[in-house]
Amino acid sequence: MTGWIQDWFGSEYYCMLYKHRNADEAKLFLGNLVSLLKLSPKNKILDCGCGRGRHSIYLAEKEFDVTGIDISEKNIAEAKKSEKENLTFYIHDQRNFFRINYYNAVLSLFTSFGYFERDAENNKAVKSMTSALKKDGWLILDFMNSSKEIKELIPNEKMECKEVAFEIKRFIEDNSIVKEISVTDNGKGFSFREQVKAYTQRDLENFFAENGLEVLHLFGDYSLNKFDETKSERLILIGKKK
Repeated sequence: MTGWIQDWFGSEYYCMLYKHRNADEAKLFLGNLVSLLKLSPKNKILDCGCGRGRHSIYLAEKEFDVTGIDISEKNIAEAKKSEKENLTFYIHDQRNFFRINYYNAVLSLFTSFGYFERDAENNKAVKSMTSALKKDGWLILDFMNSSKEIKELIPNEKMECKEVAFEIKRFIEDNSIVKEISVTDNGKGFSFREQVKAYTQRDLENFFAENGLEVLHLFGDYSLNKFDETKSERLILIGKKK
């Protein structure tokens, strides 16, 4: 069930396609979170779906004790090159428990959630993330604004990066936003699939409530402005473990 996740998110083509993601914007977001939640250096932070570790690395530079986990062996192999005393990485499926009652904050950033086919599996991921938190710890779930994404969905798109051609088809299937990505690189063709559940604010709040999390903050962008279902780029929930 997770084969496509490892194939796509661990590929060089994924990194190439999403290279536009703004590192400065990510740092602004993380800085805002640290200030809002009054996190202190040496606090323990778990970065779920950490990819190749850029957010974990930034937080470690700010003297937090950071652990990054990701299901992709390729991503973790790359991230491990940056390990140091306060920064470690592990291959791990976020549906499974990891270090119970251990972290001050758990992060799921830039839509690193919702990729499992069944709601029960995604709920298991929330349960696992919650279990990793100490009492009164924070879960930060940064998700897409599904309503806006669906409204503005581009069915077909072509682009080229470093002489690699991408053709992307987008559609809705089983309450998921699906991308079928065709890649042509030096005459060779590759195909990938990406699908994420189109969860709403209510859906995510239900996941939080079912797992003993109280939603205390709701934001619509990385500057922590108020969430607006019609306009906001992001859907960011911040809950505290009861």
